[in-house]
Amino acid sequence: MDTFKCLNGVDVSSFLLVEESADSDADFLTCMEMYRATAAGREDDDAESCIVLGVCNGGELRKKFYKESCPEAEDVVKNITWKHVSSNSILPAKFLRMHFHDCFVRGCDASILLDSTGNNTAEKDAVPNQSLAGFDVIDEIKTQLEKTCPGTVSCADIVALAARDSVSFQVYIYIYAAFHFKELVLATFKSTHFLALEGGHTIGVGHCNFFSNRLYNFTGKGDADPSLNSTYAAFLKTKCTSLADNTITVAMDPGSSLSFDSNYFKILKQNQGMFPSDAALLTDKGTSNIIDELVESEKFFTEFGQSMKRMGAIEVLTGTSGEIRNKCNVVN
Repeated sequence: MDTFKCLNGVDVSSFLLVEESADSDADFLTCMEMYRATAAGREDDDAESCIVLGVCNGGELRKKFYKESCPEAEDVVKNITWKHVSSNSILPAKFLRMHFHDCFVRGCDASILLDSTGNNTAEKDAVPNQSLAGFDVIDEIKTQLEKTCPGTVSCADIVALAARDSVSFQVYIYIYAAFHFKELVLATFKSTHFLALEGGHTIGVGHCNFFSNRLYNFTGKGDADPSLNSTYAAFLKTKCTSLADNTITVAMDPGSSLSFDSNYFKILKQNQGMFPSDAALLTDKGTSNIIDELVESEKFFTEFGQSMKRMGAIEVLTGTSGEIRNKCNVVN
């Protein structure tokens, strides 16, 4: 994934996203639910404002932002990321989720990395984010980059690159192909883009408390979700034994949770999507047809890459609108 920086017309060769802002926001679930409503084909004006209106519209987007200011930046991020992923196979899912959660709350500004302070609760301490991991790797990357190119590489760009490189380590290709997309700042997220991002569920795990109501109390009457594959539901019940269980995790893509592939869409068609939002994707004919296309690996890789680029353009900060942090967990 090549990510980009909005230049407001400045004629500079650029590569990545943003400088960071000092903002933090714990209200992730609202934006996520609006996003998933749109992904499921349901109209939601708030979801559009939450996602589309944040896309940078100030100028053209270009790659290779650090080509001159810090030519070693990409290699530093890749080498450290690959070192950790080689011994920790769950990191790709963690970094993808970190990048996603960062971008969908006020844009890709690395606010997800900030620690809480005495008068402010940080994003990372919000309930949906408490299972995020990989912050130590981001800190290691930042420390090395500060030695190599002091005050140059933003923490937001590090998160974006770590997400790219961790997945690339698994599939041995850069699934997010580079291209020049000046007109992309005016693009909107369409159903295909949302569905492709949902394909990120092909790696990683889900906590029982986020889906156990489908097993034990779907309509509030102690019943199960009839749309859930019965064999899969029985398996989930062996892992999640009650509605109160908030510690146990289960692979989101049975049999393929450590491989970045299109298998998520195959199991989705078999009614084995874990979350209610997964099941909702099958209720709309339009999204169902797109799922049929995304089952093909090449199609999924292409669409996922393009969708990540669009996500990476949300609320881009430029000029004096942010800062390059010295440490990613605190503002300067």
